[in-house]
This record gives sequence, structure tokens and C-alpha cells, in this order.
Amino acid sequence: MREYWTSLASLLGVFAFCQTILQAVFPPELRFASVKLFNRIFHCFSSYCYFDITEIDGVNTNELYNAVQLYLSSSVSITGNRLSLTRAVNSSGFTFGLANNDSIVDTFNGVNVLWEHVVTQRQAQTFSWRPLPDEKRGFTLRIKKKDKSLVLNSYLDYIMEKASDIRRKNQDRLLYTNSRGGSLDSRGHPWESVPFKHPSTFDTLAMDPQKKKEIMEDLQDFANGQSFYHKTGRAWKRGYLLYGPPGTGKSSMIAAMANYLGYDIYDLELTEVHNNSELRKLLMKTSSKSIIVIEDIDCSINLTNRNNNGNTSVSASRSYYDSELRGGGGGSGEEGGNTITLSGLLNFTDGLWSCCGSERIFVFTTNHIEKLDPALLRSGRMDMHIFMSYCSFPALKILLKNYLGCEECELEETILKQLEEVVDVARMTPADISEVLIKNRRKKEKAVEELLETLKMRVEMNQKSGFLMRGENGVEEEEEEEQEKRALDSESPKEESETEDNCKEEDDEEKVK
Repeated sequence: MREYWTSLASLLGVFAFCQTILQAVFPPELRFASVKLFNRIFHCFSSYCYFDITEIDGVNTNELYNAVQLYLSSSVSITGNRLSLTRAVNSSGFTFGLANNDSIVDTFNGVNVLWEHVVTQRQAQTFSWRPLPDEKRGFTLRIKKKDKSLVLNSYLDYIMEKASDIRRKNQDRLLYTNSRGGSLDSRGHPWESVPFKHPSTFDTLAMDPQKKKEIMEDLQDFANGQSFYHKTGRAWKRGYLLYGPPGTGKSSMIAAMANYLGYDIYDLELTEVHNNSELRKLLMKTSSKSIIVIEDIDCSINLTNRNNNGNTSVSASRSYYDSELRGGGGGSGEEGGNTITLSGLLNFTDGLWSCCGSERIFVFTTNHIEKLDPALLRSGRMDMHIFMSYCSFPALKILLKNYLGCEECELEETILKQLEEVVDVARMTPADISEVLIKNRRKKEKAVEELLETLKMRVEMNQKSGFLMRGENGVEEEEEEEQEKRALDSESPKEESETEDNCKEEDDEEKVK
């Protein structure tokens, strides 16, 4: 036994002596150059190439690393054996990821690629203003050399796009509002946000099902229309105008649109905006995939219809566009009130500044469409006009299902027939009917009976007040509203052309003088 240990010690001594000789003959620089040369020779004959994506690029976080991590989470959750779990701020779900030094195979357009999550210990740091993590993290992408162009031209862009979609789905919706008086928050942003938890959806929205289907299809076409808008040379945005009596569900419609598309909402309070410059800055600070809302625009600032003013002089037309319009509240703030021009608002919705960003929706709401200027209503600014009417029979059936859990087949045929006869002429909003149902939601029969009585009383009140009764199909009022809207739209180009001609005539007169 002693001889064995003696022989082993002798061998170790010889090995150490040889190692000392090698270090003396081959210094570290020479060994490093040899290894580097060997790797080059190896890569020349290898059919693969490698890309390293580090977590930190210098002192900044590498966005591509985060994107790859999110993108691989969808595949890892299914095929991976050892996973890491994370949950981001404002996120409603967990994100799966590759464990340390684990690998996974991905396929893109029929090409297989290998991803490896490499984690190593970082060497001791010297003094730094920004301490780095103890571990160096990164992804190594291995692909075949013949597929290099495909990966660099398409695959990485595809990863960034998919990661953005995953991040948006996992992250809770946010509701933004512009800061009071144009002030900035602690991070220098003009918008303040809270989590958006509104439960409204198109399934619960009290509206004619056919109209809801048209709106949903239009929204879906917009969300999937990036290539279409690019091909036609249009900015990737769309405008919606929601108009109708108060309580008809305009705010619920906005919430349903946001939940359907997964977009954030920017609720713009125009009375807190001082001038056009601040309006543009607010627009620049909005994100893509968002809905920019201006509610009750007829009350926010003075944008009355020029056709109702009676003054058709050239100076009035020019001053309408060029002069500053004071806020509806008569001005507030320490700088002499909030002032926005109609031209600034039009450029906000359809001008060059509206193209800052992409995939954004503008939604305006008003109770009185006739008070708005036709220039604001034309296509390109408000592309789709949606009339939010009084409660109809199809909308009433949705409310009965939402609040009482009553299907159409569960109600007596005579009750349904009476409800159908009176609901169209009662001129009650979905909000008023909802309140009646909420009070008696524990007693379905009583709720339906009280609702029927309320509708009949409202019909009698309307008859005494002299309201115009709607036709048998319940569409007379809607047709009148649509005709009024079309008339406003048709007058818009004519009004704008007349203003331009008047301006040209005035310029010619000044030149003659």
C-alpha cells in the first residue's frame, strides 16, 4: 500500500514538473493564440455559426435578450423539463423560461435552430457607478451557415414582434390621464396611469347584435391591417365617433373595445391642455396599440358648427381656424386659461403629428353631434360614426340575461310580446333599464313586471309630452339621426372649399392694394 502511494506521488510530481515546463515554454499568450487558431480552423470546417445575445450590453439592458426570453417561454412551457418562472410588474400571468445552461430547439419557416441559455459567474468587479449582477446571462443561438440570411432578415424581427404580443397579453391594461395643468410625474411623463379593470365586453354590451358584429369586424380588420395600411400609404390609425343620448353606453363601448383588442386607454382631458404644442407632446408620449379617448368633446372646448353661427364673412371663417378657442369652463389655470385651436385638434387626429406611432385608435364621444364642426366629422378623422340609441328589444334581451340570468325561452310569450311593443317607443336608455333590474335582481318575476310597468309609464309620459313615436320597426328615430349625420358630412367639403376660396380672394385683394 505504501508503494502505491509512493508511485502516485511520483507521478503527480512528474506531472507538475511537465506542467511547469509547458508554462515556461508556452506562455499564456501563446496558449490563447493557439486555442483561438484552433477555433478558427474548427469553424471553417463546421456547418454551424453561433450568435451570442448577452443580457447587458455595456451598461444598458439588451432588449433582444428580454424578447428572446419571452418568445421562448411559449415553447418552453410545453417541451421543457426544467423551467424558471417569473412574473413581471402589472402582469396577470406567469412567464416560463429556460433554466440555467439548458437548451431548446425552435423551428422557423422549416429551419431548426438551437437556443442555449448560458449562465456563468462574473469575475470580481472593480469600482462601478452601476454594479453589475453576479452572474453573466445570455443566449447562444446556433444555426446552419446556409440559413444565416433567413435568421438575420426575418427570424429576429419575428421574435421581437411575438415577444411584444406576449408582453401585452400578460400585462394588465392601463388607463392613462393627462396630468393636471400639464405637469410631469416623477419620471418626467405627462401621463398618469392606473390599472384598467373595467369588465365591459361586447358580450355584455346592450346593443343590437348585428351592429356589434360590424364594429367587432371593423376593429379586427384594423388590428390585422398593418400590411394593408402600409401598402395604401395610410397612417395605421382609425377614428370612431360615438354619439347619442346620455346613458346609452358610450363609455362601456370604449371599455369593450379596449378589452377586445387588449389596448391601453389614454383619456385626454382637453381642459387641462394649455395649447396646441402641449397637445402634440401628449400625443408623442402615447404608446402604440392604444385607444386615445376624448369624451364629451362638445363640452370640453368650443367646437360649435360654423353653419349654425350665421356669420359667413371671410374674417369670421379665417378667425375660426386661426384664433384660439377658450376651454368650455371659461378658462382655468394660472397662465390665463386653456386655449386650443380647431386646426390644432384636426392636426392631432389627422395631421402629420398623428402618425407618431402606429396602431392607435381615436375615439370621440358626444351627446349632440349637430354641435360639432363638419371638419371634425369627415372620414380620416372620424372614420366610423356609431349611433348609441335608446334601448331596443334585442338590447333589452341582453340586459335581462346580464342582470337576471333570464334567457328568452324562460320568459312567458305574452310578457315578451308586451316588452317588444313598448320598449321601442318608451325611449329609455340602457342605463335607466339597468337600474330597474338591479333593484330587483333577486326576484326575477318582480323585476320583469316592474320593468314592464316602468316602460308603459314612460310611453304615456312621452305621449303627453308630444314626443314623436317611432315606427313599427323602431327605426324612424335612427334614420333621422343618420340623415342628420350624412348632411353634416356632405356639407364639410363644401364648407372647407368655400373657406379656402374666401381666403384666396382676400389674399388677392391684399396684393392688389
